[in-house]
Amino acid sequence: MNGILVIRKEQGYTSHDVVAKLRGILHVKKIGHTGTLDPDATGVLPVCIGNATKVCDLIMDGDKVYTAGVKLGVTTDTQDISGTVLSECKPDISLTELLKAAEHFLGEILQLTPMYSARKVNGQKLVDLARKGITVERERKKVRIERIEISDYNREEGTFQMLVRCSKGTYIRTLCNDIGELLGCGACMSSLVRNETTGFSLKDSHTIDEVKEAFENGTFDSYLIPADSLFGDYGKADVTVQGKFFLQNGNPLKPEQVSIACGPADRIRVYEDGVFKALYELKGGFYKPVKMFL
Repeated sequence: MNGILVIRKEQGYTSHDVVAKLRGILHVKKIGHTGTLDPDATGVLPVCIGNATKVCDLIMDGDKVYTAGVKLGVTTDTQDISGTVLSECKPDISLTELLKAAEHFLGEILQLTPMYSARKVNGQKLVDLARKGITVERERKKVRIERIEISDYNREEGTFQMLVRCSKGTYIRTLCNDIGELLGCGACMSSLVRNETTGFSLKDSHTIDEVKEAFENGTFDSYLIPADSLFGDYGKADVTVQGKFFLQNGNPLKPEQVSIACGPADRIRVYEDGVFKALYELKGGFYKPVKMFL
């Protein structure tokens, strides 16, 4: 069993919970998720199965799109609504002020990793330290915010929805907190949905219950997305009979040992008898392996 399964994560599950449940349903051990979602967050969580686990890093590196609910006038220790309230006030912020504050965070910014996060410092998870009441120095990480769209602003309640397109490693609840800090009233995240990651969207996704039903009735294979679908910018090539031995051992291939079917010839997806096996790149007159899917 090989491929990418796009899960629509529900509230209450960690990303690790999702993987554990899928192992039990599908009876396979080789499964990996492609980026942590907080238990209260919902939305797109691609899961890689079998040899597709080799593209986990590629999926994690792609841009993300989120929809966050935001509450002005409240700050918490976790930067979301589930945490302990640290401050509370009645905000009176105009839509113009809110839009200007959000615009301040567009582009490359340095974001301070929240204490309530899975990131490690000196081998310890920050969240484990935070739960013990310990705060440590953290580096500000460079992230990129491509787009922020504000909608459904209720000035009286101090609530709004925020659509964010951002780079890997961006903490949306920290962005909410920082917008509130800039406005002088504080803010926290009240909800979070991941709409998209590396081109996979909610319309591609399935709940765990849907996966279980599909597996039991024999239609599960239709849920799997082939790993080679991520490499549309590579050419497609078949290995010749003379090249099969070299391919199977992950060795470089001579140009005459592949037959280019379509697309560019400098970077190729290599297939053996119709089965996707590897990515190769032309260097110094030879095709050299980039990633093997044997």
